[in-house]
Amino acid sequence: MADVRQSRRRFLVALTAGIAALAGLGRFLRPRKVPQREILSAPLADIPADSALVFREERVAVVRSESGYYALSLVCTHLGCTVSVGASGLFCPCHGSVFDREGRVVKGPATRPLPRLTVAVRGDRLVVSG
Repeated sequence: MADVRQSRRRFLVALTAGIAALAGLGRFLRPRKVPQREILSAPLADIPADSALVFREERVAVVRSESGYYALSLVCTHLGCTVSVGASGLFCPCHGSVFDREGRVVKGPATRPLPRLTVAVRGDRLVVSG
């Protein structure tokens, strides 16, 4: 009977240690949430209707559509070149990827859409963060 209690005790100690170790590892296995930072702020009056306002230095395009405002990253999802904005969509001059006005891939080699950034209206300004 003493052996059964001893092995049960060893089992419970090992189980507790294993659970504690897994709980400690859990924080390293989950992706970290990176806090969003403000990228730019622009007057709402500067953003033309049904068009894009391009911020070259920040590599961001802010679009005012019928449904509201949205912002796209102008960093190509293929190899990171800066995408150009045209009347019919967005074009990567490095390798020829084409994106529609919503940032979806029309023609590769890029396979992922352009990332959308967070926008918020604060008073008479549009704030873009990401």
